[in-house]
Amino acid sequence: MRFVLAAGEFHPQEEFELPPIVPLELGPLDLSINKAVIYLWLGGLVTVLLGIWIMRFGLALRPARRQTIGETLYDLLYGQIVEGNVPGKARGTWFPYVASLFLFIWILNAIGFIPLPISSETHDFWGLELPVWGIYAATANLSVTLALATMTFVATHVEGVRYNGVVRYLKSWIPAGVPKALLGPIVVLEVISQIMRLISLSVRLFANMLAGHMLILVLLGLIFIISPWVLPLSIILGGGIYAFEVVIVVTIQAFVFALLSAIYIGGAIEPEH
Repeated sequence: MRFVLAAGEFHPQEEFELPPIVPLELGPLDLSINKAVIYLWLGGLVTVLLGIWIMRFGLALRPARRQTIGETLYDLLYGQIVEGNVPGKARGTWFPYVASLFLFIWILNAIGFIPLPISSETHDFWGLELPVWGIYAATANLSVTLALATMTFVATHVEGVRYNGVVRYLKSWIPAGVPKALLGPIVVLEVISQIMRLISLSVRLFANMLAGHMLILVLLGLIFIISPWVLPLSIILGGGIYAFEVVIVVTIQAFVFALLSAIYIGGAIEPEH
C-alpha cells in the first residue's frame, strides 16, 4: 500500500516492519531485538505483575474490589472456557495454561493500542534523538501468533498420546465404520485438518489485529493524503474503529484463542467426546 503526498509518501505497512533496535547475530542466527520482542517482554512482565497483584496479595474472606475482579476473572475463565471443554482429570493441569494464554494475549492486544516510544525510528528534539511514539501490536506479527498456536498444537498431541497411547489416539482420528478403501484418503484429510488448526488459530488472531491497526493508520493518513479538511471525518472514523478494537476485538480474540486451545486439548484427551 502506497500513497503519494504533497511532501513525500505515506506507507502504513511500514509500521509493521521490524528493523533491529539492538542488532544481535550469532553466525547465521539473527537474534536481534526489535520492537516486537520488546512488546513481548513488556506483555509478559505486565501479565506476571497483574496476576500477582490481583491474586497473591491482600486476599481476605470479605474481598475488596481488586480481589473481586480476580475471582470474577477466575470464574469466567474456568466456567466459560475450561470446565466445559477440558475433562475433569486434566483441568488442574491445563487451567493455568489456558488462563495464562488468555491474559497474555489480552494484554498484548491491549498494549498494542497504547502509544509508546518503542521504535527504531527517532526524531530530533532540541538536539536529542528520541524514539518515535506509535502503536504496535505484537499479535499483528504472524511469527508471534504462530509461536503461540504451536504451543497449543504441541500440547494437544502430547496430551492425546499421554492419556490414550499412540495407537488409540491415532485411531481416534478415523471415524468408526469407515470402509478400508477410504482409510487412506481419510487419514490424509485428518492430517491436513490437524495442520489447518495450527494455521487457522494463528492467522485468525494475526489477521484481526493487523486489520484493525491498518484501518486506524489509513484513516488517520487520509488527513495527509487528501486534505486537512477531512480531519474531523478521519478522527471520527479512526476513533470509532479504535474504540471498537479496544473494547471488543482485544477481548474477543484473546477469548477465542484460549477457548479453541481448551477445546483442542480437551478433545485430544478424550477423543470420543
